[in-house]
Amino acid sequence: MLKIAESELILNSRGAIYHLDVRPDELANTIITVGDPDRVKEVSKHFDTVEVKRNHREFVTHTGVLGNKRISVVSTGIGPDNIDIVLNELDALVNIDFETRTIKPELTHLNIIRLGTSGALQEDIPVDSFVVSTHGLGIDNLLNYYRNENNEEEKQIVQQFVAHTQIGTNFSQPYISTAGSSILKHFVDGFHHGITVTCPGFYGPQGRVLRLGLVNPELIDRLTEFTFGQHRITNFEMETSAIYGLGKLLGHQCLSISAIVANRIKKEFSKDGGAAVENMIEKSLEIIKNI
Repeated sequence: MLKIAESELILNSRGAIYHLDVRPDELANTIITVGDPDRVKEVSKHFDTVEVKRNHREFVTHTGVLGNKRISVVSTGIGPDNIDIVLNELDALVNIDFETRTIKPELTHLNIIRLGTSGALQEDIPVDSFVVSTHGLGIDNLLNYYRNENNEEEKQIVQQFVAHTQIGTNFSQPYISTAGSSILKHFVDGFHHGITVTCPGFYGPQGRVLRLGLVNPELIDRLTEFTFGQHRITNFEMETSAIYGLGKLLGHQCLSISAIVANRIKKEFSKDGGAAVENMIEKSLEIIKNI
């Protein structure tokens, strides 16, 4: 089998993968990702035991046990570019033999659940509520670097999205991926469901104007108005489509859960975003430990 070169799979002196600084034995098969490195401890404080703590750059990893479930919490930092690093390295940790630098003959399928924050794009989704992403629709370009095949429904959603939003040649070609069905089915009661749009930035790409004008100032309204059958766009943020896209290609089950800290239509912001995130963590862990 083809050996992966040292320049492609970078390991450090302790045999850990470069960016995450995690060894294969230090990672669980159920993984929670968070954007903020400080949020890792806010998740792991609920564990019964914590056996591993690693910290390199913005990537913090805690692995421990909750009930009978071994779980790793990994911070990604913000944005699809960081997700490219994290998802590929998580997969490498379970599916590449670091000794031989070859892909393992039997692949491991991870459960990867993002716990993040987001802005709602529908008036009826209040701040401090939770959204589960049925799809991640990316306008960030990451998945366009990978070989990706969509089913017919996904192709139709993207085609109608491009026509409706009038995203032209100044923008990357949008892409879409679906949530992992084996995880999604557990997150129904108490969660809003919908399409999440992933943006490559926080200001202009999400329609915010400080001192710079926008190429497509009507984009937010068009996102809110978009529908496809039973589907609508509920929220946007900066990681979900990259997690869903890479996760699907690599054979993992992924889900993105967002605490809504802002409603962009009603111009409201949470009075206590920290409490909303804590409620999301507690509610999600109660479900995750039993999956």
